[in-house]
Amino acid sequence: MSVTVFRNFLREALFRLNKRVEIWATAATGGGRGTGSWKLAKQASPGNLQDVEEELGSVGALSLDAAAPIILAVKISAKAGEARHVGVCFADASVRELGVSEFLDNDVYSNFESLVIQLGVKECLVQMDAGRKDVELAKIRAIADSCGIAVSERPAGDFGVKDIDQDLTRLLRDERSAGTLPQTELKLAMGAAAALIKYLGVMTDASNFGQYQLYQHDLSQFMKLDASALRALNLMPGPRDGSKSMSLFGLLNHCKTPVGSRLLAQWLKQPLMDRAEIEKRQQLVEAFVVDTELRQTMQEEHLRSIPDLYRLAKRFQRKQATLEDVVRVYQVAIRLPGIVASLENVMDEQYQTPLEKEYTLKLRGFSDSLAKLEEMVETTVDLDALENHEFIIKPEFDESLRIIRKKLDKLRHDMNVEHRRVGRDLDQEVEKKLFMENHRVHGWCFRLTRNEAGCIRNKREYQECSTQKNGVYFTTSTMQALRREHDQLSSNYNRTQTGLVSEVVNVAASYCPVLEQLAGVLAHLDVVVSFAHAAVHAPTPYVRPKMHPRGTGNTILKEARHPCMEMQDDISFITNDVSLIRDESSFLIITGPNMGGKSTYIRQIGVIALMAQTGSFVPCSEAELTIFDCILARVGASDSQLKGVSTFMAEMLETSNILKSATSESLIIIDELGRGTSTYDGFGLAWAISEHIVTEIRCFGLFATHFHELTALADRYPKSAKNLHVVAFIGDGTDGQQPKDDAQDAKRNQVTLLYRVEPGICDQSFGIHVAELVRFPEKVVNMARQKADELEDFTSAGTQGDGEEPAPSSIDKYSQEEVEEGSALLKEMLLKWKATVESPGTNLTVEEKRQIMRDLVKSDPKLQANKVFQSIKAL
Repeated sequence: MSVTVFRNFLREALFRLNKRVEIWATAATGGGRGTGSWKLAKQASPGNLQDVEEELGSVGALSLDAAAPIILAVKISAKAGEARHVGVCFADASVRELGVSEFLDNDVYSNFESLVIQLGVKECLVQMDAGRKDVELAKIRAIADSCGIAVSERPAGDFGVKDIDQDLTRLLRDERSAGTLPQTELKLAMGAAAALIKYLGVMTDASNFGQYQLYQHDLSQFMKLDASALRALNLMPGPRDGSKSMSLFGLLNHCKTPVGSRLLAQWLKQPLMDRAEIEKRQQLVEAFVVDTELRQTMQEEHLRSIPDLYRLAKRFQRKQATLEDVVRVYQVAIRLPGIVASLENVMDEQYQTPLEKEYTLKLRGFSDSLAKLEEMVETTVDLDALENHEFIIKPEFDESLRIIRKKLDKLRHDMNVEHRRVGRDLDQEVEKKLFMENHRVHGWCFRLTRNEAGCIRNKREYQECSTQKNGVYFTTSTMQALRREHDQLSSNYNRTQTGLVSEVVNVAASYCPVLEQLAGVLAHLDVVVSFAHAAVHAPTPYVRPKMHPRGTGNTILKEARHPCMEMQDDISFITNDVSLIRDESSFLIITGPNMGGKSTYIRQIGVIALMAQTGSFVPCSEAELTIFDCILARVGASDSQLKGVSTFMAEMLETSNILKSATSESLIIIDELGRGTSTYDGFGLAWAISEHIVTEIRCFGLFATHFHELTALADRYPKSAKNLHVVAFIGDGTDGQQPKDDAQDAKRNQVTLLYRVEPGICDQSFGIHVAELVRFPEKVVNMARQKADELEDFTSAGTQGDGEEPAPSSIDKYSQEEVEEGSALLKEMLLKWKATVESPGTNLTVEEKRQIMRDLVKSDPKLQANKVFQSIKAL
């Protein structure tokens, strides 16, 4: 394979297919292809890319997820009759940190699912199932599978904690013994840490010793999201997403640095729960929304030129850094005073203090810390040579370097002379049409634009090297001789300066901790500026939402929009208000036609809530929100036959997770529940689930449905449930002409979707109209209409058909006097029957009681003759 094909193959295998990769190489000696000549050279997995980072190419070519691979090991303790305890340890390959967490979980492991989504895990290490079917491990695997995480099985022995204290003592920066750290009390998490350390081979590289940090991840610090919510809210880009704005990440990602893009993905999966922290971020975003010049300066002048500092620091830590990497760090360092000056120019006092605290003070400190590095680079590195993309030590630094540099300068002068001579000979302007360049393959040579290249054809003096998009490369015998001498001298120069370069790189490597901290601050700044950019450049600018303390307040949105939907081409988005008010309208039931906007309406509320808790502005004209502890969603139907899971089963699993995970502070979004089974079963489940949410969980919820009967829930629970419907207008489409027959009349009926959400219920379905839209055969549509009319019994039990008598069970046709008379007679008979069957000393069977009732009816001719009684009897 060519290098390009190989890199694409690696990306496809690791990031899209979640595969582990082994690279085998032939031994240096022998060169044979027998079995003995091959050995395992490198291995990689979605969460451990350390061996193949160079092969994957530049960061720009990497996918988002590849850039920050999180690998997690999990150990569970689930004894019969006891709560499930889960311990995890995780690491990011680009940062020397180990995170641990230990928590209680329910039988569907919803906390574990939230954790892997919060962290953006790419690979999960689980204990090997030793021949027996472990149900709990199977659940962990199923969650990993639904979240698109690769699973690697490790022997049970790897999860032992025998050596973990000793290993951590050697790895951690903290000079105390690892046994004294509070995190080591988490025994399950320590078992997971042991497996992860062994899998990553951290202990085999001495450069890791004393470099790691250990911290505890608090699951309750962030909003919980499950895999269904991730899909329902279109949080991250999918494999088939065409434009950027198809996902929330794509829409908000105006970051100029790789570290900023990664942090944005992390923030979207970790919405905050602390009101003070949310408002702190909002204040910073507002500063850049208000100050257009500051925002543009940050994006276009400063952040655009910041490289991936985490990746750079890692190169230094692994002793793979070159003089070019030192120069890149230097270029970041000299930019810091400019960033600080831009932030200091903010005149508005209400923004000055938060900006000073979050960025200016820290960046000023980093600038001071890197001052010595700047000084060293300016003293030792030849910065003038950077124009020719040469990274060399200054010749003044060493006598032998100075001599070689003098010869090189003389050669460059001779090359310039030859350049001008060729220009005169070919009658081409130097530096306008004839260029002298240092080509990566051909070395120093000349280039002509493709239009002018004809002048060197049929001239022996000029030898063509190659033709490329930007022109034709050629050389002369004089230039070739000069190039060879130049290459030889450059090689001598590089050999002579190797020791000095090594010293400079080692000094720069000591600044790694500063670089990592600086990367964190610049990433934060980048994301906040990106939020501000998205808020200002939306079709209608976003607003800052007001946040209520957790567990209090309502969610009221004015003119709310779906941020991704409004960005689609040729769409004029219809805004809608949202009112989720405690003890008044906490559970909204939305009915209406297909394609009328029900799904968009309920999803946009979830998206807006999530955006608000990440600190972003939201697509509304006014917004106030309560803080949700989790967003739980059940939307869309997707079969998983290959995994043996039907549409309905998948739906029930997701709903079960919602009912077990939700609290009174959650937001539940349910779209079309109960479609995968019979109408009666489906409605029964939809009603029971809705009633459970309203009466037991008592949280905010939205339920979009075609079960119009579900709207009766609002009558039973008027203080919680409220009906909304999406408006559709049905016109006859006849342009004032009289239709010729009923079939034509039905055909001409057209539905116009207005996408407005208004109070009340929609008491009819529009499925047949949708069938007409996609041009079903007329005969099929008419038959559907006829069958629907026969079955429709919701609006009125006494609906009249085509001239037929009303159903015998209906009493709507009788006058009030007739109904009252029949009721009185029936009541009198029932009281007699009750007195007879309940008299002392009687012990009657059910059949004997029924016979007594029949005898009483027969003995009462007035009751038998009553029309109302006859209708009731017919039931």
